[in-house]
Order: sequence, then C-alpha cells, then structure tokens
Amino acid sequence: MNPEIRFWNPYLSVYESEKIYGEKWLRFSYENILGRIGLWGMVKRPWFSKWYGKKMDTPESRSKICPFITKYELNTDEFLENTDSYKSFNEFFFRKLKPQARPVHPSQTSVVFPADGRHLVLPDLSKVSQVYAKGQEFDLTRLLGSENLVNTFREGSMVISRLCPVDYHRFHFSLPGKVSNNRLINGNLFSVNPIALRKRISIFWENKRYLSIVENEQVGKVVQLLIGATCVGSVHITADENSFVEKGDEFGYFSFGGSCVMTIFPKNRINFREELLEQSAKGYETYFRFGEAMGHIA
Repeated sequence: MNPEIRFWNPYLSVYESEKIYGEKWLRFSYENILGRIGLWGMVKRPWFSKWYGKKMDTPESRSKICPFITKYELNTDEFLENTDSYKSFNEFFFRKLKPQARPVHPSQTSVVFPADGRHLVLPDLSKVSQVYAKGQEFDLTRLLGSENLVNTFREGSMVISRLCPVDYHRFHFSLPGKVSNNRLINGNLFSVNPIALRKRISIFWENKRYLSIVENEQVGKVVQLLIGATCVGSVHITADENSFVEKGDEFGYFSFGGSCVMTIFPKNRINFREELLEQSAKGYETYFRFGEAMGHIA
C-alpha cells in the first residue's frame, strides 16, 4: 500500500493526509519502472509542460474550474473576482485573492511565509541530515549555482514552501528590501510533490528555477528561489528588479501545477516559530497561509 503524504495543520491541530492532484499519475511516474521510463523520456521535458500549459489556457479548460473547486473544497469567498469571470483554467489557477483573505503580519520584526503551502524549515544548512527521506544529501552549491552565495549561506537557514495545485499560486516577499539579481537557472521540470522528492531530493537543483536576492537592512542578503515543476512551464515575475519592496508585496505567480519557493537566510538571523521547528524536526511539513509569521528577526 502506498504511504500517505501527511502534514501538520495548526489551524485544526491535527495531522492531515494531502489530497494529491493527479496522484495515480504521479505514483505511476515515480514509483513504477514503466512510469519512470516515460518520466525520463517525456514528462520532465519543458515541451511537455508547455504543451499542457497551453491546454490550460484554452477557453475549453474553463469546464474544469467548478469541479476542481468542489472536489478540493476551495473557499470562493476569498477570490477577488467571480468564478465565472475566468476565461481559462490557468486564469483561475493564478487567481488573486481579496487583501483581507491574507493579512500580512504587522510586526516590524516579523518574517512572513511567501506563499500558501506546506512548509519545512532547515535551521542550519551545514547540518542537514534528512529532507523528505533518509540518505539523501542536500547540495547547496548546485542549488545556488554560485560559490560566493554558498559561502554566505553555508551555515544559514532555509524554509521550503511547497505549493500544491489546490493552493493560492501567487508568491510574495517575506521581508522588505531591495530586489536584485533575478537570474534564471535552466533545468528540467520534475514534480516537487513528496512522492517525487522522496525518490530524488536532487530535483530541487535539477529543475528550472529563478534566483533573486532581497537586501534587508537588518538581516542582510536573503535568497528567494522559485522552483519550476511539471506542468509549470512559466514562472511569472511581476516585481521590478532593482526596486524596493515592502513585506508581503507580490513577487509573481506560477502557471498551472504545483511548485515551490525556497527562502534562504544568513546564519542566526531568524528566530523561527516553535511549531514550525518542532514539526520539521519530526519530518513533517506544516501548512500555513501567506502573510503569517514564520518567525522574527533575531
């Protein structure tokens, strides 16, 4: 029997089983030898995600919206626009929400989650022994693609924010500061679901990703990595490079599919909330919404 993907829900104080969009297909692709052949030959390729993304841009794809809302019990009261206003499934997928649906933590010292999702904190990157599965070594050098950045963040901390297709798919800035160095690192488009990550943690540094730096007066340089994934052919950055942003400002959005945002801080600059630390130490992700505090500046 296939193991469930479980995460901690602090709003209900329970562990929940993740409702995985396309679970049968994912398990076939990553857990079956025939599926892995198709994965390497087709699914990980950028053209596959672009093809599927175009399907989600067609007017015909609108028929998927209402069944999706019903199946995954989405709260339409949060949507900024009416459900019938979306011209395609993709427009619905990267929908905006009403500002009151995701208030940004007001404290001047707080650091907020950049997106809705399931979050895992690695408080010391020099002591990473397990991420999603035992025996997988985390390669910070390949992830960042820069020796200078590795030297800065080798003993830093990281929050991995994993978005599922059912989530709000816009991502935001965790701290105020100046944005610079929006850099594309090309790669494949594997899934970032734990079904895949338990097999290959290297997906994080093999996948297509964007790297940006936010310079904050109190914390210093903070890296935000936007990880592409299967059926996420496009990462759309809406913030201007070399601009000053406020905490919670929109950074951009993902097209159809699940994806991931990684936020990396210098050593000992953030005091993370206890619940996040506790669950991450047990190997569980914790669900939080964008705008809530992941911790405070030390």
